[in-house]
Amino acid sequence: MHLARVVGNVVSTLKDPALEGQKLLLVQPVTPDDEPAGASMLAIDAAQAGVGERVLVVRDGRAAIAAVRRSAAPVEVAIVGVVDSVHVDQRSGR
Repeated sequence: MHLARVVGNVVSTLKDPALEGQKLLLVQPVTPDDEPAGASMLAIDAAQAGVGERVLVVRDGRAAIAAVRRSAAPVEVAIVGVVDSVHVDQRSGR
């Protein structure tokens, strides 16, 4: 899993039938300090996330498909959780 921030909504009137009724969001990967960390990507929402929220995403197709419970869906990235807070132990060196 990876941290990301939801930066936008994606509307697609024509899409694969397996994606019908699914919410698509644009997410920006972030560090634990909430700094951008890579290119934005499209994700299917399995956690009722909203724009501005920090989320957990999976970037493996099998895990993403399992998260939305649609075996035939063409999915690579899924939002699987909304993050309430991140606490980093400064003593651990990470």
